[in-house]
Amino acid sequence: MDFVFQRKGIIIKTLSILVLFFLWESSAFILKSPVFPAITEIISTLFVELIEGELIFHLLITLYRVFISFLFAMLIGTFLGILMGNNKKINLFLDGWNLMFLNIPALVLIILSYVWFGLTEIAAIIAVSLNKIPNVIVTVREGAKTVDEKLLEVAKIYKIKKLKRFLVFYLPQLYPYLIASARGGIALIWKIVLVVELLGRSNGIGFKLHEFFQFFDISSILAYTFAFIFVMLFIENFVVQPIENKVNKWRS
Repeated sequence: MDFVFQRKGIIIKTLSILVLFFLWESSAFILKSPVFPAITEIISTLFVELIEGELIFHLLITLYRVFISFLFAMLIGTFLGILMGNNKKINLFLDGWNLMFLNIPALVLIILSYVWFGLTEIAAIIAVSLNKIPNVIVTVREGAKTVDEKLLEVAKIYKIKKLKRFLVFYLPQLYPYLIASARGGIALIWKIVLVVELLGRSNGIGFKLHEFFQFFDISSILAYTFAFIFVMLFIENFVVQPIENKVNKWRS
């Protein structure tokens, strides 16, 4: 039954995208504007960039930055979220800091990182990570507050070691919150990475989009955009979604 439902969902999503492409192509044909290229023109540009190798190179650079920033944000955010969720004094002390970082515009953090640390790769990673860490803290902290303490007490009675208690009895209870942070994190981080690349890097999708914008090359902008969106959707559907399904099975 679930398989049939999933199959229908895939068919409906595919049809929806095809309808969107049809409407886009029809609009491009009617408008005949250089700033509104046809889907066929965008696909043609995409293949040219793929054959020349430019797109793959810059795409891999951007994905690397997304992965590293995501990893740092999740590790630091999870650690602080658990800490704040389990200690009222630490939560009281750090909550103001977290609230402040939540409300600082992403662009401000990017600019300050480049000013303080220079136009370096480290500065770019710091800028992206700082924009995501507060969100992870908030989500994981709420999860830490809902952990079943009785389950941990039972594990303690049976003299199970602290590390095993954490990995087997504590951490699994946070899985839904970690998955929620991860899904939202990927969507947020890749957008911020593009801005970081646009402002201070000499490679990556964001850098190329800025370059194409200077020449008003809308076809190339959309070709790079569609390629990156396709990769991120692939990660969402074939990496994040299966992990979430496993987590839901564990909960049930």
